[in-house]
Amino acid sequence: MKKLVGVLTAVAVVGAAACGSSTGSDDSGPIKIGSVHPTTGALAGVGGLMNDGAALAVADINAAGGISSLDGRQLELVSGDSQGKAEVGQSEAQRLIDDGAVSLIGTYQSDVTQNVASVAERSRIPLVIDVAVDDKILDQGYQYSFRMQPNASSMGTDGAKALAAIEEQTGQAIDRVSYLHIEGSFGDSVFNAFEAEAANQGISSVQEITYPATNFSDATTQVREAAVSNPDVIVATGYYPDGLLIARAVEQLNLNVKGVYGIANGAFDDSSFPGDAGAAGDGVLSANYHFDATSDRVTDIRTRFEAQYGRPMETAAMLSYQAVEVIAAGLNDGASSDPEDLREAISGVSIDDPLLAFSGPIEFDETGQNKNATVIVMQVRDGAIAQVFPEEFATDAIEFPVGSGQ
Repeated sequence: MKKLVGVLTAVAVVGAAACGSSTGSDDSGPIKIGSVHPTTGALAGVGGLMNDGAALAVADINAAGGISSLDGRQLELVSGDSQGKAEVGQSEAQRLIDDGAVSLIGTYQSDVTQNVASVAERSRIPLVIDVAVDDKILDQGYQYSFRMQPNASSMGTDGAKALAAIEEQTGQAIDRVSYLHIEGSFGDSVFNAFEAEAANQGISSVQEITYPATNFSDATTQVREAAVSNPDVIVATGYYPDGLLIARAVEQLNLNVKGVYGIANGAFDDSSFPGDAGAAGDGVLSANYHFDATSDRVTDIRTRFEAQYGRPMETAAMLSYQAVEVIAAGLNDGASSDPEDLREAISGVSIDDPLLAFSGPIEFDETGQNKNATVIVMQVRDGAIAQVFPEEFATDAIEFPVGSGQ
C-alpha cells in the first residue's frame, strides 16, 4: 500500500487560476480527472454506479489531504456520458480533455473503450480502464492506456481452468459445455480463449451459441439450442440484461444440466441478480473479477458508498474507485500533473492493496495490462453472492452440481 498511503496521508491545498482555458495540468488548482461511462441508456444502472464510485474516491483522497507531492492539490471529477455508444464516448472523452482533464477513466464497454483509448493516445492523455475486457484495446500498442482488470483471453483461460478445478474438487465430471455469448469482440474473445483452454483441460465438447447485442429480449431460443448437445454445464458471457434472460430461460426449460457458469458475465455476481432472478439464480456460478469480500478496506468503502448513494457498490464501481487511486498514485509519484509525466508515473506504480480479489500488487506490463489480475469464482447462495473459489478468497463452500442434472 506504499503508493496509496502516500496519497491518502497528504496535506495542504493550493488554489489558483488556470491560464486561458481551465486545465488540470497547470501547477495550481484542482486536477481534473475525466470519467466516461454510460450514465444514460440501457447500461445507465452500472454506468451511474461507476461514476459514483469514482466520485467517492475523489472525495476520499481530497478529504485525506489531496496529492502530497503537489502541495495537497485537490482532485476534481468531470463526467461524460457515453450513452453506451462508441462514437458518443469518443466525443465525450475529447470534450473532457478540452475541458482540462489530465487523465481519463472508463468506460465499461469494450467498443466504447476502444474509441476512448484512441482519443487518449492521440491527445497523449493517460486512460486508466476500469472495466473493458477486450484484448484488442491494448493490442493496438497504445502507450497511454492502462487496464486493472484481467483481459478477455485471461478471463476465458482462467475461467476454463477454474471449471476444471471445480470438476476435480467435487468429483463431478464435466465433459460437455454449451457456451452462449454476446456477439462482438467482447464475447468472441472470451469464448475463443475458453475453448482453447477447455481442450487442454479435457473438456471434450464446447458448443458455441451466440446472440445479438441489441434487441435481445428472450433467450429461450438460444438456451433451447444450447440443450441440444446435452451439456453438463451451460456457460454464458455477456451483460446484465442478457445474463438474467439466460438464467430465467434455463429454469423455465428445466434443463438437465449440472449448473450454469458465467465467465466475464455482468449479471451473475451482481448483488441485484439473486433478487431479480429468484429461483432461476439459485446456485449460479460466476468466474469473474470481483471486489475482495475478505478485505476490511473494501467493506469500509462499500458501506460508505451504500450509505451515501443508497445502492450497493458493485465490482465495476469498485474498479472505478481504484482507477482514481491509480491516477492519484501516479500524480503523487511523478510529482506532476503534466499528462506526459503522469503517464510515465502510472506505468511504474505498485499498489499492493488491490480492491479486487487477486494476489499481488497492481503493476502494469509493457502493454499497460495489470499483470497480476485474474478471476475468482462466485456463487449465488441463499439470495446473496458468495466467493467460493479459490480457497484463499472463499467466503463459503462451493455447491456443485446445483441444477436438475445433479
